[in-house]
Amino acid sequence: MDREAALQLVKKQLTDHRYQHTIGVAETAVKLANNYGANEKKAELAAIFHDYAKFRPKSEMKEIIISQHLPKNLLHFHSELWHAPVGAYLVEKEAGITDEEVLDAIRYHTSGRPKMSLLEKIIFLADYIEPGRQFPGVDEVREIAKVDLNEALIVSIRNTITFLLKKKQAIYPETFHTYNDLVMNKED
Repeated sequence: MDREAALQLVKKQLTDHRYQHTIGVAETAVKLANNYGANEKKAELAAIFHDYAKFRPKSEMKEIIISQHLPKNLLHFHSELWHAPVGAYLVEKEAGITDEEVLDAIRYHTSGRPKMSLLEKIIFLADYIEPGRQFPGVDEVREIAKVDLNEALIVSIRNTITFLLKKKQAIYPETFHTYNDLVMNKED
């Protein structure tokens, strides 16, 4: 699927603000892919579709989680996590994208997972650092991302965990597992 066709499909699913975010994620993903030797077309496609299910009704997402046997523990955590695995399912069903690497990058862009592929790391990080994002710590991660993808991921996940802890919100276990995997497999 080409860029314009993908953007047309996605635009119907998003608010104008979220669509602009998606453009920023796609541009950032292509830059990261170029910098780290990943497939730029796959990075762009995954980035364009990463928030495809973001504005689906919670009831629809819950039903898909149950009916498609997605991890049931998702239902015990904030619904912000749901759109990633639900989105991967819907992108395959509604947009006809079957590339598992692209679908996994969409599926894990909110929680991460241990042993993430290069493409998964790029989409996770591009979503965090795209130019429209403005929050404490994002500029530091942007700078690190220019030279060390894994370190940028570690810092971004650390920032997210710290933010959730301060707000006394539950943290999805896969996010901890992702952080631990990256730290424990870090090359010194």
